[in-house]
Amino acid sequence: MEGELVSGPRSAATDRFALARRAVAAIGTTFDDRRTAVELASFLVEELCESATVDLYGPREAGRAPGESLRSAAVAGRRDLLDSLEKAPRDQISVRALDAGHPITASSAHGGAALVTLSVPLLAWDRVYGVALALRAGLPFDDQETAAVHYAARLAAAQLRHAEEQREAGPRVWDLRKVLPAAPERTHPDVELASRYVPGGTGGRVGGDWYETLHLPSGRVLLAVGDVMGHGLDAAVDMNAYRSTLRYLASTDLAPHGILRRLDAMLSAESGRRPATCLLTLLDPADGTALLASAGHLPPVLFHADGTAGPVPLRVGPPIGTGPGTGLAAHEATRLPLAGDDTLVMFTYGLIERRGEDVDTSLARLSGLRAGPGAGAGELLDGILGDFLCGAGPGSGQADVDVALLAARRRPGP
Repeated sequence: MEGELVSGPRSAATDRFALARRAVAAIGTTFDDRRTAVELASFLVEELCESATVDLYGPREAGRAPGESLRSAAVAGRRDLLDSLEKAPRDQISVRALDAGHPITASSAHGGAALVTLSVPLLAWDRVYGVALALRAGLPFDDQETAAVHYAARLAAAQLRHAEEQREAGPRVWDLRKVLPAAPERTHPDVELASRYVPGGTGGRVGGDWYETLHLPSGRVLLAVGDVMGHGLDAAVDMNAYRSTLRYLASTDLAPHGILRRLDAMLSAESGRRPATCLLTLLDPADGTALLASAGHLPPVLFHADGTAGPVPLRVGPPIGTGPGTGLAAHEATRLPLAGDDTLVMFTYGLIERRGEDVDTSLARLSGLRAGPGAGAGELLDGILGDFLCGAGPGSGQADVDVALLAARRRPGP
């Protein structure tokens, strides 16, 4: 009948999907193992049981037998149920779950009340990372509830594996970070340069943000900022490939839009490369102009000595590595006159990316910043970072991804 509420199998399936969505949102928000265990235990108590514990293995050990090196990582819910559960039965249930590879349920009477326990392994890619134990007084867990506990445990296990991979890749990534986002290699007699690089979050999310300054024989300076899409070691490796190719093309004395076109053609031909955005600025201090070209990148912001600022209007071409057929116009250049005290600030998306805030709003807030009288390019960048990453204003706070900034202004003539 029209308008009648639907019940039965369809509503049950909807409930399962809704529960799965809540599990995905609640479990695995960081790369911290103990935090993941706390999120799993809290989710189980909120949705499926009255008390929960999560035990994890220590660091990976060769030849480790089931039941060895388990340590308590999280406890949630009613403490009285945990206190009523004797230590020996709990250990036995955990070992049985690990041995059998499927849920183990048990019921026992404590103080006249039936205590039901459900133990599942934290299993991902044929490896067990620990054990989750759900407890409640009353009815046993039905098939749907058992499947939900299994699903939540597998989510947590997958996050634990991902965190382990990030930790293993960490030393190599930090070696790349020390080399790739290097500061300008030498001063320029006619251009003041400053740069800043801030790793995102706690370092678990490795990004592909980079910048480059190249002094050309003509006396001009080529400035670049870029952002390889995605995260992880592969993004850092692709970042190196983009920078190396850019250095080669800069030596050919092409205009910025010509460099972007050649860069796109060369790296689109290499399979497996991640796309990247890139902004190039060819600064000529002799005639006080800059030639800019963007490949899917945000525009720079120009700060004037009178305190005004604003984004530079650019024609934006397709990101590097996407090749033809993107539907965007080819890369084109924009000429920008620079007054003696103008400061051009280029940055990656991580600076203004904030959940729930429109990019135009963030750009307007950046344009509203003011540099103090006589402040240098480096002081301007420090002020921007202080407002966006350390301040108390809207959108401030630690960035989730890497942030790279580059500032340039002409030095006053003799």
